[in-house]
Amino acid sequence: MAGGPKKSKLKKAGNGLPPPPPPPEVDDDDLMNDLMAQLDSRDGTVRAESAAVLQDMALEKDIVKEEKSQGKRSKDRFKERQARKAATLANTFSPDDPEASRKLELEAKQEEEYIKRICTELKVQIHEASINPDGHCLFSAVADQLSLLGILPPVQANYVTVRLAASNYMLSHPDDFLPFLPSTSGEDAAGSYDEGLISPREFEQYCTTIRDTGAWGGEPEILALSRAFNVPIHVVQGGTPPIVVHNPNGGPGEDDLIVKHAVRISYHRRMYGLGEHYNSLRPSTGLTKMTRVIENILS
Repeated sequence: MAGGPKKSKLKKAGNGLPPPPPPPEVDDDDLMNDLMAQLDSRDGTVRAESAAVLQDMALEKDIVKEEKSQGKRSKDRFKERQARKAATLANTFSPDDPEASRKLELEAKQEEEYIKRICTELKVQIHEASINPDGHCLFSAVADQLSLLGILPPVQANYVTVRLAASNYMLSHPDDFLPFLPSTSGEDAAGSYDEGLISPREFEQYCTTIRDTGAWGGEPEILALSRAFNVPIHVVQGGTPPIVVHNPNGGPGEDDLIVKHAVRISYHRRMYGLGEHYNSLRPSTGLTKMTRVIENILS
């Protein structure tokens, strides 16, 4: 008799199926970075699908924003800014407008030709192999340059190291950056300045975001990196001026464009679709010399 209940219990246990594994959690920031990177794709179908998903995400975040309008943390506000940026990019691209697509393609081609012409004059070439079109592109491009210049050893020449350097410098020199960064929560938010500039507390969160996430970098981070590594950073772009010089110790001079010991990167608005992108510019002199050697051998 004692074995009956045990048998029944075992049978019951044997019939039970294990619960299905929970669906994998997808971080909104990582997903948004991936989708925004896909907006840079040369494939029109990929761009259209990414734009549609980003628009849906933006609508969903608007609903969440209304439900959680009080007591937002800085991280939440940052995510909202990313969502707005994504929505702007997505709305700019209209997959059903062939005229808009042709215009973007023309602008991208003109920008590419302009930047390559400047690169030829500087005897450099765009290095795309290790620079992915994502939020890390600026820091990856600078890391590649710092390795070429011998400022960073190859094992440390990555976006993680460069993000940390930018964040640490900005945190150590807040007065150099506070006047130029807008408040993440608007002029009327508690703790923000009358001018709508970023508050010290928001600034700390901003620097943490630059260090720990895939947030895009721009002018403030370029300036910080120039000073942190004590090296000029030259940014080649398809606009005016064609080369923007960031010097660690002051404004640009006429001779600064030809200095050899400088970080050289390119800034693209249209070359990779709608998203902004940075690339590393490596010297092309070695390639030119090799080409001449081959030509001499064949002649």
